[in-house]
Amino acid sequence: MDVGLFDFDLPEDRIALRPASPRDAARLLVVRPDASEPFEDCGIRDLVSLLQPGDALVLNDTRVIPSRLYGRRRRGESVARIEIMLHKREGADRWRAFARPAKKLALGETVTFGDATEGVACELGRLQAEVIAKEEGGEVELRFAVAGAYLDDAIARLGELPLPPYIAGKRPTDQADASDYQTMHARADGAVAAPTAGLHFTPELVAALEACGVSRHFVTLHVGAGTFLPVKADDTDAHRMHAEWGTVSPETAAGLNAVRARGGRIVAVGTTSLRLLESATGEDGVIMPFSGDTAIFITPGYRFRAVDLLLTNFHLPRSTLFMLVSAFCGLDLIKRAYAHAIAGGYRFYSYGDGSLLHRSSR
Repeated sequence: MDVGLFDFDLPEDRIALRPASPRDAARLLVVRPDASEPFEDCGIRDLVSLLQPGDALVLNDTRVIPSRLYGRRRRGESVARIEIMLHKREGADRWRAFARPAKKLALGETVTFGDATEGVACELGRLQAEVIAKEEGGEVELRFAVAGAYLDDAIARLGELPLPPYIAGKRPTDQADASDYQTMHARADGAVAAPTAGLHFTPELVAALEACGVSRHFVTLHVGAGTFLPVKADDTDAHRMHAEWGTVSPETAAGLNAVRARGGRIVAVGTTSLRLLESATGEDGVIMPFSGDTAIFITPGYRFRAVDLLLTNFHLPRSTLFMLVSAFCGLDLIKRAYAHAIAGGYRFYSYGDGSLLHRSSR
């Protein structure tokens, strides 16, 4: 499909730079493709009445790590500053990353992070990595001098929380982001971007939903930095998705299949949960345990197998996530929904308001 079909204009003042406080005070646009009045303006707290007893929320329990690193590459007397955004772990000591400027790195060169001294692999505040692969788009693969928990600790010390560029370009990351950019159920370290639909939940909202008979189930998808990348191709067929690692446990798969058997609806909280569930579901609609990489790319024409409703924020124009919600509700309707949200003053992107999308039957 022509990528230009997924474009729209968004005023700069609609981009949220801070989340609603409290989190569940955000607004919620309900979109029902098969209704005569497809749009309803609500709030996140209205999920208690919008969902039904027996429905199941599926949340991503990944936890964001401080994956933006600032380092130096030295060639003799020449020193270049390098910014690294980790996006996918490939082993105990290896990460795929986006480097800027990547042209200043060559295979076999060493990048030094923190206050490292030449010849010192890693001490407190000191870390080194070798460039072992280079690919298009500024992507590199790094092999660090330490591995496992030692590497995790070093990244935690030296890294910076990776706010999306549309926020980071307008203000610096600060202490509030350390909690604002994590969901209340974040558990499994590994994401470099938050599953932002989950940011709306509070203990009070969760308790109210459980009291109404709505269950919670958890999956893990470590969101990669590729989620920030624009689609540069002119046609969707030419776009390459970056793989992300995820897992659906046998217990979660069995629980969700039981929900469907009882007539309940599966409500994916975020596009990350949806993409993982769709990756784990067979043509027969049965959700299977899953562990591994997924690079699923959902565009209009895709037949959804697992998810009935999607709770998600508002997405970037020409992005893979805007293509996904267009597939879920229909391109024409989702464009109308976004126009309604813009005109109505909804706040967009990671720290913005939410939408509750019903899957189109067409």
